[in-house]
Amino acid sequence: MAGEKGRLLITGGSGMVGRNLREHPAIAGWQVLAPSSAELDLTDAAAVRRWLADHRPDAVIHAAGLVGGIQANMARPVDFLVINAAIGQSVILGAREAGITRFINLASTCMYPRGMDTPLSEDMVLTGELEPTNEGYAIAKILATRLCQYIRREDASLHYKTLIPCNLYGRHDKFDPAHSHLVPAVIHKVHQAKQAGSDSVEIWGDGTARREFLYAGDLADATLRALDRIDTLPDLMNVGLGHDHSINDYYAAAAEVVGWTGRFVHDLSRPVGMKRKLSDVSCLSAWGWQAPTSLRDGLRRTYDFYLERVAA
Repeated sequence: MAGEKGRLLITGGSGMVGRNLREHPAIAGWQVLAPSSAELDLTDAAAVRRWLADHRPDAVIHAAGLVGGIQANMARPVDFLVINAAIGQSVILGAREAGITRFINLASTCMYPRGMDTPLSEDMVLTGELEPTNEGYAIAKILATRLCQYIRREDASLHYKTLIPCNLYGRHDKFDPAHSHLVPAVIHKVHQAKQAGSDSVEIWGDGTARREFLYAGDLADATLRALDRIDTLPDLMNVGLGHDHSINDYYAAAAEVVGWTGRFVHDLSRPVGMKRKLSDVSCLSAWGWQAPTSLRDGLRRTYDFYLERVAA
């Protein structure tokens, strides 16, 4: 029955993560509150406090934020730092003031030090230099994560927990090359090449950099399970696959799904970010969860969405 678990605020409810949360079967039982940015400016702390006092949610999943790929982060570092920091403070502190005891904060593996060859474990946050291409965004995410940890330190009855997803892709993604992350950008580029009859697609760098991408529907699954079992959740936990693929692998897999048979050319003058960024999922595995969706299945579902909503 809708609402039997209480009222759940999902910030960023119209974004990719929020939409995947809202369409996941496990959302049943919650009365979902997902105000748009036009309805509630999350950078306005006073407005957030008033909204929370009026609507009294029982739990929060904080998925809102200004997001973008390498190009966007490099072009607008001030916005990525200031806007995300303001959103994090307004929502987290507002929830504490409203007496909300269950809070899932969604962070990012960009919080981890750059250039690490070993899997990124939760205790590595703030142990090294951040990746310069998205440093502003990372600092804002670290601020929100530490704020949740400090709140727990001051009052253990407040379950303010942070999940750290690896890179995401999936339904409701952004496919505009100026704003998209790797996987949707690859799908768009390969589809465009197929439509245009082009025999080549450009890859930034040599394609050997490795990335871990989780299907967004799987993150929704893990997050909603975490909310239901929040007392068993550690304060900080990675949500990822525990294995990665090269950039070249993602292009090849996308070409297979799209049905394009051309060749790839590499532009070595372009930025590529970290050479590798793989999350340690030991804690996640011990907690009892692993991602159910394979790369090919996830790409197929994402491409189907692209064909239905974007390419059409």
